[in-house]
This record gives sequence, C-alpha cells and structure tokens, in this order.
Amino acid sequence: MFEVEYMNKKQSVALSSVLASIALTVFKLIVGLATGSMGILSEAAHSLLDLGAALLTYFAVKVGDKEADDHHHYGHQKIESVSAFIETGLLFLTSAWIIYEAINRLWTSKSEIEVTWYAFAVMIFSIVIDYSRSRALKKVAKETNSQALEADALHFSSDILSSLTVIAGLIFVSLGYAKADAIAAIGVSFFVLHAGYSLGRRTIDTLVDTTPVGLSEKVSNVTTQVKGVMSVKRIRARAVGNINFIDMTITVNKTLSVEKAHKICDEIEKKITTLIPNTDVVIHSEPA
Repeated sequence: MFEVEYMNKKQSVALSSVLASIALTVFKLIVGLATGSMGILSEAAHSLLDLGAALLTYFAVKVGDKEADDHHHYGHQKIESVSAFIETGLLFLTSAWIIYEAINRLWTSKSEIEVTWYAFAVMIFSIVIDYSRSRALKKVAKETNSQALEADALHFSSDILSSLTVIAGLIFVSLGYAKADAIAAIGVSFFVLHAGYSLGRRTIDTLVDTTPVGLSEKVSNVTTQVKGVMSVKRIRARAVGNINFIDMTITVNKTLSVEKAHKICDEIEKKITTLIPNTDVVIHSEPA
C-alpha cells in the first residue's frame, strides 16, 4: 500500500514539473524574442533543458518503480540514475551554448535590448514557479529517496539563482550598461555548470556502485552485537534507487547446528532492516 502511494506521489510531482517547465519555456521564449534579451533567451534555453529533464524524470520514476523480474533481479530503479546522468550532460551542453552566444554578443557589441515591465514580470513569475516546484520535488525526493526527483529539484533550484542574475542584468541595461545582459547570461551558465557538477558526482557514484557513506560501518557494528557471531569477514553494499543491497559473510562456531546458524543470520537481518529500512540482506555463514 505504501509503495503504491509512493509511486503515485512520485509520478504526480514529476508530471506537474513537466507542465511547469512547458509554461516557463513558452513565456521566456516569447518575452526573450520580443525584448532581444540574451539573458532571457538563455533562460528560455535553460527552461527547455528543464523540460527535457522533467520528461526524463517522469519516464524514469514511472519505469523505475516496476518490480524486479527475470531480467532485472535488482529492480529497475537505476533507470532513475541513468536519467539523472543524461540530465547532467544536457546541463553542460546548455552552458556551453549560453557562454558561446554571450561572448559573441560581447565581442561584436551588437545588443539592442528593450527593457520592459513584462521582461521583469516573466522572470519574477519564473522564480515563484521554480521555488514551489523545487520545494515539492525535494519533499517527495526525500520521502521516496528518488535520485531522479532530486535531480529535477536541483534544476529548479538553480533556475532561481539564474533568474535573479538575469533580473540584475536587466536592471543594469535599463541604467545604460548594455553589455550587462550578456554578462548576466554568462552568470546563468555558471549556475548551470555548478548544478551539473553536483548532480553528476552523485549520479556516477550510484552507477558505478559506490558504497553509501557509513553503510558498511553501521552493518558491521550491528552484526557484531548479535550473540553467536565470531567475526564479520566481508561486507559488500550498494544502493539501487531507494533500496540498499547488502551481501555479507560472517563466521560462527563450527560446533553450531545449521538451524542455530540460520537463526543467527535471521536475527542479524532483522536488526539491519530495523536500523536501515528498505534494505535487502543476504548473509552467508562460515564455520570457524
């Protein structure tokens, strides 16, 4: 029941992000073309990227929540990590395009920008939408431990900072500093690059099965407290979506019966899953 509720909540918040991204992209593109502002056009490109990322996220959470099958023994949740990795690439490509266009405008000094009230209005509207979407996505991402939703939340959070940069650029343009708009566009690209770097590091860690920080130590400590365990020989742990998979080998007294050794393993599994929810544990015992 709780899994179905989580699935519906994840898909609902992901779909709302798609709709929000469509609205922001259209509004920014129209205003950017009308005013000639490189900063707003770069924001339109950024929102178009967010739209692609939101679509990827929606697909990832929908497919990633499928149960394990004969071909995917560990489930499908790594699709969320693949989605986040693609989003990282899109972030860097967008940044490269923004920087190129902004430098070209600075170099050629061709910038006819009309600063209007609706230019400021669309950016303020963007900040309000980005803030609400970011909060909603972060909340559900934390509840469901969804990497794809966390990536989407990061996109919207970075948009708030970049929108503020564009507003600052428009203010300086209205005061007579025409090149401020292109400089603001470069500032947007640095926010995007920072978001991409942060997202990329976490995504790659998941894809290459990096052990979650502190997980092995927690498992080892709780295991050695179980009566009958002589030592912990090996622990292998990795995270797939919101599930931790742990394989471990322990040693027990060789005089113990198979039934007694099995009970020890059951007790260890119970303690680990109580301490670390959403954990799949496989324990092998060896005589010593």
